[in-house]
Amino acid sequence: MTRRLCLVTGASAGIGQAFARIFASHGYDIALTARRGERLEQLAEEIRLRYGVETLTIPADLADPAAAGHLTQTLAANGRVVDALVNNAGYGLRGPYAATPWEEERAFLQVLLIAVCELTHQLLPGMVERRFGRIVNVASLAGLTPGAPGRTLYSATKSFLVKFSESLHLETRDQGVHVSALCPGLTYSEFHDANQTRESLERLTPDWLWMGADEVAAAGYEAVEANRIICVPGAPNQAIAVLAKLAPEDWALALMGREQRRIGRL
Repeated sequence: MTRRLCLVTGASAGIGQAFARIFASHGYDIALTARRGERLEQLAEEIRLRYGVETLTIPADLADPAAAGHLTQTLAANGRVVDALVNNAGYGLRGPYAATPWEEERAFLQVLLIAVCELTHQLLPGMVERRFGRIVNVASLAGLTPGAPGRTLYSATKSFLVKFSESLHLETRDQGVHVSALCPGLTYSEFHDANQTRESLERLTPDWLWMGADEVAAAGYEAVEANRIICVPGAPNQAIAVLAKLAPEDWALALMGREQRRIGRL
């Protein structure tokens, strides 16, 4: 194939779906992976018809330690190399760290941290060799603000993705590979439905703090094309990120704890 290929994880909904569409609109063939195979097939058909590119669906659960290897082996078996990688798959866990079964925490780390590192490690050498690559690590505004109770590993993993992206960016900036960490705030997607926080968040937060998944993905695409290390989409989110950096740590932690407890009570 002469077209470049973009692999999107967590592509069955939300920001992942939006990234698949925007890369396809720029002429990329698309490889889609998520747990819900039927959703992937529907999106693949839509993309083929709308953009005239090739699509490949690979249902997989990244909580399985073998999943990342399965993805790259399947792509190789189809004669494809990955030119763009969107590490988007993710979800949230609710509740205190000590009260959550370790099996759930381990699966969470596998999806949001280990699988990201493994896929990147497997695909990056080919990008460097071809002197072309695009890597978007979908982090979060939570990775730029103090940790919050009840989100113990979420903020930590998103902060890791920011630092991981910064280091990769510096390592590859002269090799044709662009790396960006996308740090969205509140986004209309299935994320808050899955962890049962949408109702409380919508009561608590004004409409202008929310962004659509298409807006977020468009900002992420522009950032990685421009090789910007960190992308915080939306002026309100950018202001929050700046304030979090400038505020005294004890103040910021106290505020985060108060707001998270308030969300949990609603």
